[in-house]
Amino acid sequence: MMLRRLPRAPAPAPPRRPRPPLPPAAARSVVTQVVTVDARNHGGSPHSPLMTYEAMSLDVQHLLTRLGIAKCILLGHSMGGKTAMTLALQRPDLVERLISVDISPVTTAPVSEFSAYVSAMKSVKIPDGLSRSAARQLADDQLCPVVQLPQLRQFLLTNLVEVEGRYVWRVNLEAISQHLADIMNFPVFHKPYPGPALFLGGSNSPYISSKDYPEIQRLFPKADIQHIEGAGHIVHQDKFEEFIAAVLNFLPPP
Repeated sequence: MMLRRLPRAPAPAPPRRPRPPLPPAAARSVVTQVVTVDARNHGGSPHSPLMTYEAMSLDVQHLLTRLGIAKCILLGHSMGGKTAMTLALQRPDLVERLISVDISPVTTAPVSEFSAYVSAMKSVKIPDGLSRSAARQLADDQLCPVVQLPQLRQFLLTNLVEVEGRYVWRVNLEAISQHLADIMNFPVFHKPYPGPALFLGGSNSPYISSKDYPEIQRLFPKADIQHIEGAGHIVHQDKFEEFIAAVLNFLPPP
């Protein structure tokens, strides 16, 4: 997600999925244009056999150019956070501030864990003619033995869509499975990003841990590291109001 300070301009398009409303105090203070971006092989973005952070960073750079945005505040969660960090390290001139949500610039969880999730998604079988709620429940039941956290299953199920009467995954599972090692790793960088950065983790998640702090501080010397109490990996879902408050506190004053 990219934020650019503008005089109360509307976002170029409404979100494709319903999102919780901003708390009233937060809504009054937002004076930015917000652009939400689906990564390649996700959501409504095109599918591609290539899925590296360098490629995804270039996608965002091209979008910034097309939208005429000279400098932005980047916010990304998990893989999106690594994409945002990659862009900030490659092109610091384009990034005013950086927010990485529950991810560090290091190798993350074992590939085998995520490989099992992808395999479980590939194996889901849903007969034609079911209602959306029934299809989601059936997919949830089939994922449950492998993806045991209910919040994670609900997150994955946002990718289940109906196309011409059939339920399919809109993410490109083949490309993701072929590039799991790239997604779990992080590119090597030697020159740090000089701007302000916020690393916002969940207290119940392992993805921003104290062992990551030296690498965070090496690459992002102005980093502020915070954890939201009671939140897991999907911080913005688990503790939405606290998440919004932390993000707004990090943004420059209007």
